[in-house]
Amino acid sequence: MTQSLPNLSIDATRLWSTLDRSSEIGKGPKGGLRRLALSDSDKEMRDQFVAWCEGIGCAVTVDAAGSIFARRAGQDDSLPPVMIGSHLDSQAAGGRYDGILGVLAGLEILRTLHDNGITTKRPIEVVNWTNEEGARFAPPMAASCVFAGLQTVEWLHDLTDDDGIRYGDELKRIGYLGEAPVGGRDLDSYFELHIEQDALMEEEDVSVGVVTGGYYSHALTCVFHGECAHTGPTEMKKRKNAMIGAAYFLAAVNDIGWEYEPVGRTSASRMQIWPNKFGILPEFTEVTVDMRHKDRAVTDEMVVKTRAALAEAADKAQVEAEITAEWTFGDEVFDSECGDLLRQAADARGTSRMDIRSIAGHDAYYISRIAPTALVFSPCVDGITHNEAEDIRFEPTVEAVNVLFDAVVARADR
Repeated sequence: MTQSLPNLSIDATRLWSTLDRSSEIGKGPKGGLRRLALSDSDKEMRDQFVAWCEGIGCAVTVDAAGSIFARRAGQDDSLPPVMIGSHLDSQAAGGRYDGILGVLAGLEILRTLHDNGITTKRPIEVVNWTNEEGARFAPPMAASCVFAGLQTVEWLHDLTDDDGIRYGDELKRIGYLGEAPVGGRDLDSYFELHIEQDALMEEEDVSVGVVTGGYYSHALTCVFHGECAHTGPTEMKKRKNAMIGAAYFLAAVNDIGWEYEPVGRTSASRMQIWPNKFGILPEFTEVTVDMRHKDRAVTDEMVVKTRAALAEAADKAQVEAEITAEWTFGDEVFDSECGDLLRQAADARGTSRMDIRSIAGHDAYYISRIAPTALVFSPCVDGITHNEAEDIRFEPTVEAVNVLFDAVVARADR
């Protein structure tokens, strides 16, 4: 550990106040958040984050994906930075801490260094990745995907929401279509703090989870093409109902998940139907499904079954079906040295810790492909997440942020 921070900790009260301020922006009807990517509330939160960062002298840049980078200079500012980050956007019915804690914990680390006049050897940057959730513009983790060189900026800008609005147009509208290139620069390392989104840590009474890897996830967007017809006179044998094809398929996907319970999971999370009106059989239905397992070979097996189910459902409903998009994540292994810094920091502070796997997706997955990366979890109450009732407890959260603080500074001072 670095020797420059004896008994130094973050300002826990200030961190909580910052989280509370965030929770006021884009508040959901049940007390959580509805702060979809590139919405007006997302712009308001971005403006607040930039103001906070500039208030402690950070240099703020925005790239062409809309991601925001707040940089605190190092003693040797030519060295690649240590980066801390996550996201500030939320689900349509999301919680106040999912992703947000990671960004604002990074801000609190910079504030603590600023308050104490400490300059690390390497620069430290805090990043807010755009559109991590994918709730408005699918797929998720889109900006970090481009930063890692896995897709192009043009692909990103051409993503559309359910109303046909382009990602690039919304970036411009809210004033966050940045001029900085997306990626293509060296990072010393990347650290991401996130709430666990499960109950294991709470059940074990542990404050820090060092993530060693993820569940391999494979998602598909599938479209069913049928034929409009009257719901009354049309004989059953003549119907080509796209919605029924999708219904057969989704039921089969759900059954596949039960075959691999309790480790495997399948999900059907989204459906669009046209015309979606009483009295007429739909000619178009689009659905999104995903398969997850900690063993990639098993996920691949689930995907094979899902593809077969797609063909069977289309045949049964007398419609056509196609896969229009697919993406994968979660097969990454995180950096052992960065993980050890977290373990050492936890042990030095007497903070409980455990190694853990991540089932959900995070920007850290993509960044791990281009830089040494550590993903660290803090517990959430009852494992509730992607729900407005999501909550965290003060003491274990502060312990986790202090461990992150120590590990980041140790890495930046080496």
